[in-house]
Amino acid sequence: MGEESADGDVVRRERFSGGPARGFLSSMDADTRIFTADLEVDRAHVLMLAEQGIISEDEAGQILQALNVVEVEGFSALPDGEDIHAAIETAVIGQIGPVGGKMHTARSRNDEVAACIRHRFREDLLDAAEATLALREVLCEVAAEHADTLMPGFTHLQPAQPTTVGHYLLSYEQALSRDTARLMDAYARVNQSPLGGAAFAGTPFDIDRERTAELLGFDGVLENSMDASSARDFLLEGVSALATLATTLSGLAEDIIVFANKGYVELSDDYSSTSSIMPQKKNPDTLELVRSTAGNASAGLNGLLTTLKGLPRAYNRDLQNATPHAWAAADAVTEATAVAAGAVATADWQEDTLATEAGAGFSTATGVADLLAMSGIPFRTAHEVVATAAAEGQEYETIAAAAEELLGAPLSDYVSQEAVEAALDPAQSVESRDSQGGPAAEAVAAHLAAATEAREADQECVAFHRDNLTTTRAELHDEVNQYV
Repeated sequence: MGEESADGDVVRRERFSGGPARGFLSSMDADTRIFTADLEVDRAHVLMLAEQGIISEDEAGQILQALNVVEVEGFSALPDGEDIHAAIETAVIGQIGPVGGKMHTARSRNDEVAACIRHRFREDLLDAAEATLALREVLCEVAAEHADTLMPGFTHLQPAQPTTVGHYLLSYEQALSRDTARLMDAYARVNQSPLGGAAFAGTPFDIDRERTAELLGFDGVLENSMDASSARDFLLEGVSALATLATTLSGLAEDIIVFANKGYVELSDDYSSTSSIMPQKKNPDTLELVRSTAGNASAGLNGLLTTLKGLPRAYNRDLQNATPHAWAAADAVTEATAVAAGAVATADWQEDTLATEAGAGFSTATGVADLLAMSGIPFRTAHEVVATAAAEGQEYETIAAAAEELLGAPLSDYVSQEAVEAALDPAQSVESRDSQGGPAAEAVAAHLAAATEAREADQECVAFHRDNLTTTRAELHDEVNQYV
C-alpha cells in the first residue's frame, strides 16, 4: 500500500512489472481486510468528482457500476496487484476501458489507504467496545447475584481482608469501564477523513473534502494534507487501548485461574479443557489463552511504535507493515473479551469454601485495628497491638493480652469484648466497611446502580456511532444508485 509501484497492474506499468521483489512488495494478502472499505472510499471519491464537475455524470456512472461488479465478484476475483487499490482500479479499467482511470483523479494511494484503514479500524474499535459492554453487563449480573457472598481478599497473593464476590467483580467492571472509554476516545480520532491529502501536498483540482468525509461517515477532515496522508498515530492510540484492555482481561483471567486452583470457583466445561494423558484433569485453558492475549497485544503495540519511530514525512513504505499489528490486536482482544464474558457468566462460585476461607490468615486484623483506632487509640499503636497479637493467635484473649501489654490498660477500657468479636467475624467485618466503593452490602448496591447507569450510557454512545455508520453507508449507496 503506498506510492508508486506494482506488478502488471495500472500503477506499475511495464517498467516496474518484473523483478524478484514484486511479491515482497505486495500487501494483497493483508488487504482483504479493507476490501469493502476501499470500495466505499472509491464510491465516495467518484461521487464527489462528479458533483464537482471534475468528471462527467456518465463517467461516474460507468465507474460506479464497475465498482458494483467488483464487489459482487469479490476479493478473490481481483487481478494480481501490488495492493488492493491498484487491483480494484485495474479491474475497473478492465471492464470499462481507460475512463476507469479517472477514478484516481485528484487522489493518491497515500490518502486512499489512510482513509481505508480508518474506515475499517473504526468498526473494529466499536466491536471491541461492544465486547467490553457485554463483559461489563455479565460482571454486574454476577456481582448482583453474589453481593453477599463472602470471599477472601488478597494483596501479594496473601490473605488480606475479607470481601465479597460482588465487590471483587465490580472492581473489574470499573476497570473495564475505563477500557470502554479509551476505545471510544480512540474512535473519535480515528474517525477523521484524510481523503484529499493526495500524495501529501494536496491537489490543484477543485475537490470537496468535507463532502467525501460526509459520504463516508467521518466526523471531520484532517486539515493538513501532509499529516492526513502519512499519520498513523491513530493506530497507536487504538492499539494502545486494545493492549490496555487485554491487560485488564489478563488480570481477571489470572485471578479466576488461581481461584479455580484453590477451589473457590468452578469453570463450566464449555470454558475448560482436559489432558490427553491425565483423564481427571479439568484445565482453565480458555482463560490461559485470554491471559496470554495481553502479551500479543502489547507486542503489536511495540511493533507499531518501533515501525513508526523516526519515519520522515511524508509517506514511507514501512507503513505497509504497521497496519497488520492493528488488525491482529483488534481480532485477538475482541475475541478474548467475549470468551472472558462467557467464562464469568457460566462459572460456579463455591460459596461454602469461600465463606470458610474468608477469615483465613487473620484477614480481619485490619478491622480490629480500625476498631481500636475508632476508640481513640492512634492507628499506628492499634496496628502494633494487633500485629503483636497476630504472632500468637487471633482470639479475643490474645488481642486483650497484647493490648494490656502495650497500652498499660485493659482492652475493655477502650472497646467491649462484643465489639472486638464482631470485628473478628468476616461477615460483620465486611459489613462494617461501608464507605463509598466498599464491600458492605449497601455500598455494593450503590456501586452496582452507578455501574449499570454508566454502562447503559456507554451502550447508547456506542449504538449511536454504530447506527450513524449504518445510516451513512445506506445513504452512500442511495447516492450511487442515482448514477447506475
